[in-house]
Amino acid sequence: MNSSSVANQRVASYPPRSLPDQNAAYGQVRYVRGGTLVAIPTHHQMQLTTRPGKRGRRDLGAADYLQVTWPLALIVGSLAVIFELDRTTGSAPVQHLYYFPIVIAGATFGLRGGLLAALAAVLLYHSTNPQLLTFHYEQWDVLQIAVFVGVGLITAKVTGDARRLHLLAMTDDLTGLHNLRSFEQKLDAMVRTSRDGRTPLALLVIDLDRLKALNDVHGHLVGAEAVRTVGHVIGAWTPAGGVACRYGGDEFVVALPNCASTQAITLADRLRQQVNDTVPVLAGIEFPATTLSVSVGVATRPADQTEVDPANDSGEALFRLADAALYSAKQNGRNHVHLA
Repeated sequence: MNSSSVANQRVASYPPRSLPDQNAAYGQVRYVRGGTLVAIPTHHQMQLTTRPGKRGRRDLGAADYLQVTWPLALIVGSLAVIFELDRTTGSAPVQHLYYFPIVIAGATFGLRGGLLAALAAVLLYHSTNPQLLTFHYEQWDVLQIAVFVGVGLITAKVTGDARRLHLLAMTDDLTGLHNLRSFEQKLDAMVRTSRDGRTPLALLVIDLDRLKALNDVHGHLVGAEAVRTVGHVIGAWTPAGGVACRYGGDEFVVALPNCASTQAITLADRLRQQVNDTVPVLAGIEFPATTLSVSVGVATRPADQTEVDPANDSGEALFRLADAALYSAKQNGRNHVHLA
């Protein structure tokens, strides 16, 4: 299917995603819109589970509130129970129980949460020991207060490092998109959701055209910057709820839930045009618009699909269809969109 036949269709259900303010920024990508040169930021944060709301924020649903409220209730309740036990017994083993809510706070809410819980524990510890209110500290008291704060700091640091490592393990270094391992997990979940909810699912396989020629003429650094630029354009273009991945040297794949074939073709052509309109700066060299182009293969899983054979109703099967459509787009002269 030629891209020009669908270029004017509109898709109201897929607004452009707002760009988060996390992950590394790589400058700007510029493209021509209506004769005007437009600059867009080229930073991209993977949207793993939720649809973003305002820029750099996300809309909290019931599950998100539950994830916040139950640890908060556990922390407050634990502090209250431990305070009462400390007040009635005054024993050191009971005072060690303050570590529990501090660890929960640091692991759940990060550095600020760990410090606040440690401060609450210090205040409660003072309340149950009246001599401390006059700042008459013994060596044990100073050590106990220091350990409260230290536990909060260390827990927040370890948890933060673990989360950063987890994100790095799922991220493509060059583009900031999902890597293949992360994408496969997301795609499997999307196929199950599509099957169970009887909703459509679209898959776009994207290839950067003529990268070898760019490498041969200008060098591999320019080629790598071209791949990065296209990845950033894809990241900025990917609709809310979609998942974008770089799975090869110059190959990308995007999964779009709740997206039928007509919508997918329109979105794919919008991406194709945006990449072609980009005025890239590659390795310090400004190239003209139309330097970069992509070919896109599109395949969809219809909402009413009744296939029961897992081999024919899987993310891998959908990818094979989209990959075959990509080959047809390349055969048609590149810079095309083709529907399987």
